[in-house]
Parts: sequence; C-alpha cells; structure tokens
Amino acid sequence: MVIDVDDFNLKDTVTCGQIFRFKEEDDNSYTIILSDRVVNLKLNGNKLTVDSNNMDDIENVVRKYFDLDFDYKSINKLLLEIDNSNKNIIDSCFGLKMINEPRFEVMISYILSANNGVPQIRNALDNISKKFGKKVIFRDKEYYLFPSIYDLKDASIDDYRMCKAGFRDKYIYEIVNKINNKEFDIDKIDNMDSKEALEYLMTNKGIGEKVASCILLFGYHRFDVFPIDTWVKKYMKSNYNTDNVKEIRKIMEDKYSNNCGLFIQYIFNYSRNKSN
Repeated sequence: MVIDVDDFNLKDTVTCGQIFRFKEEDDNSYTIILSDRVVNLKLNGNKLTVDSNNMDDIENVVRKYFDLDFDYKSINKLLLEIDNSNKNIIDSCFGLKMINEPRFEVMISYILSANNGVPQIRNALDNISKKFGKKVIFRDKEYYLFPSIYDLKDASIDDYRMCKAGFRDKYIYEIVNKINNKEFDIDKIDNMDSKEALEYLMTNKGIGEKVASCILLFGYHRFDVFPIDTWVKKYMKSNYNTDNVKEIRKIMEDKYSNNCGLFIQYIFNYSRNKSN
C-alpha cells in the first residue's frame, strides 16, 4: 500500500532514539514492530510504501503512529520567531516526527535505558517479547509483539533477569505489579499537567527525571518536557555556556515554553547528525 505523506523524514524519525525495535533493511526500508503488527516502510519522495502482516486499517495505524497529521509547521514557525538563529537546526530536522509509541512499552523501554546502551536495550526488549509476547510471521520471518501488562502479570524478577534486564529487573517487576494491581494508573497521567505527571512517574523505583521525561515525551506527546543527554549538554555548553541540567531546563522552558521538549529533540538530532 502507498500512502501520500507531507514533510516526513522516515529515517530520522525512526533512528533518532525514540524507539528500539526496528531494523534498517538492505533496500533502505525500515521494519518496525508495533504493538499489534509488524510493518515495513519505505519512503520515496512523498510516497510511503507500507507492507505488514496485518493490513487492517493500515493507513490510520501508520498515520497515528508516526504523528503524520500533527501540525509541526506551525511549531517550527514559532520556534523560528522566538530565535531565528535556530534556522539551521529547524531545517536539518525537517520532517522529524514524534512517534506515538504505546505507553506501557515506552515505560518499560526507558526503565531499561538507564545506564544502558541501545543494543542492550533492544536485546532485552526482544527477549521479553519472545518470552511473553505473541509470535507473528512477516515475510517468512518470526517476530514477537511486545507483551501487554496482563501478559506479564505472572512474570518474576528472575524472568526479567534471564531476559538481560540487568539491575533494572526489579524495577520492571515492581511497576508491572503496581499497574496490574491498580496501584499505578498509566492513563491517569492524561489528566495531569506535565510537572504533576513527572512527579507521579517518579514515585516508581527506576524512574528518575530523565526516564520520566522520555516516557512523557514519547508516550504522551508532551512537548513541554525533555531528557538531557550528552549531545544536548554539548550544544548548550557551546551556545549558552552551561551544561548544568537545572540551568538547561530553565533556559529551554523559559525560552520555548510548551515546545521546549520538541526543540530539544531537534537539538539532539541536529547535533548527532552533524557529528556523523
């Protein structure tokens, strides 16, 4: 199936650190494991070719997942009005979208991300999915969907340890049990402002400010929060003479308000690509 898209950079969107369970194929397409299916996507100009093991409602699924109907142009225009020196950054991130990843998977993914490398995060997610998720066949290959909260209700700390979660095994075990026992509600966050949501997420062991910010940005479309990594610190040191996390947050929040999280993602993507 071919979907007409505007202002979409598939490569940057998939590879900029939002998601972990994808593969770049030899033909420059990307195979991604979604919550209920596996998709392969290839972009040629404004034409996005999509294949999947489940083509039901595929256009709507893809458009929602990649946030294709959200108005990024207006935000980019506003970012330039605030500071026109951002033009190189904005231009370099043209077509970058914030993926709407399933919230539970985002939460587990970023708990796993603490002091961990991308290959190790991906491996742990794949192992958890293989042990507890549903197997699907796509293009004669086996894939495993990420398990639901209910699928993991009987999983033990040892299970997560065997899946290579490392010291994070107990954190995953605790949050899964809290959600299944109704002690923590991931949908309750919809009714909170972002400051309150950060505090609510951080009541869980293994979720500090950086992890909570990733969860809100990538799982809840909250563009007023952001994680701070080494790329962002280098940019801020060069342009604002600070790499202090609290100072970075204040500068970005004061300057870019509700869009500071999106702009930080642009900085990350720009800085990372510039170094390659």
